[in-house]
Amino acid sequence: MSKDLRNPLARARGLGSAKEGVSHWMLQRITALALVFLTVWFVATILRLTHADYATARATLAQPWNAVLLIALIVTMFRHAVLGMQVVIEDYVHTRWLEVASLVLIKFIAVLAALAGVLAVLRIALGS
Repeated sequence: MSKDLRNPLARARGLGSAKEGVSHWMLQRITALALVFLTVWFVATILRLTHADYATARATLAQPWNAVLLIALIVTMFRHAVLGMQVVIEDYVHTRWLEVASLVLIKFIAVLAALAGVLAVLRIALGS
C-alpha cells in the first residue's frame, strides 16, 4: 500500500510540496528576531543623538560597530520585507504573469533601496 496520500492526477502532474516552505518560514522568523535587536539598538542610538549636532551624529554613525550594525539593519529590514511581500503576492495574486512580475519588481526595488542605504552608510563611515 502506497503512503502517498495525493490523488493519482496530482501524482502524475508532480504536484506537491515545493520543499521551500519551512526554510522561508524559518528565514522570516530569523530576520524578525534580528530586527528586534537591531531596531532596539537603532532607537537607542538615535535617542542618544537627539540633541547632538551634525558632526557628533556623523561621528557616531561613522564608528565601525555602529556602521556595521546600521548596514545589518538595512539589509535585514529589506530582506524581511521582501519575504513578507512574497507571501502576500503568492497568496493573493492569482494571475501567473502578474505574480511573477510583482515578485521580480519587489525584489528589484528592495535590492536598489538596500544598496542605496548601504552606500549612504559607507559614505558616512568612510568620510566622503
